[in-house]
Amino acid sequence: MPRYLTMIRIDEQNAPTDDPGPEFQERMNALLEEITKAGVMLDTAGLTPTSESTRLTWSGGRVSYTDGPFTESKEVVGGYSLIQAKDKAEAMEWARRFLEIHPAHWEVTAEVREIEEG
Repeated sequence: MPRYLTMIRIDEQNAPTDDPGPEFQERMNALLEEITKAGVMLDTAGLTPTSESTRLTWSGGRVSYTDGPFTESKEVVGGYSLIQAKDKAEAMEWARRFLEIHPAHWEVTAEVREIEEG
């Protein structure tokens, strides 16, 4: 069964600061429980802000290092999930359901990509 990486992209500079409330966490917990019981979820987590990260770039035959935050980036990967689904349509359905849990005024993007095996 193919595996998919879903990268959750956010605009870190304009991220919502409001508390989405306990209902949001309840909906998120219910979805995570459902996807885990279905045997689909392999791993998931949020990521620390880019202010706590470092980018390594290979260019001109050498590696350079840049400490965050990365102000030139509008969108950054704020979290991920690694799932095992029967096909891309199923992986996209789980990602859609994840996005719909969020408050309507938030802007969150999910990029679903199949992992190349072998």
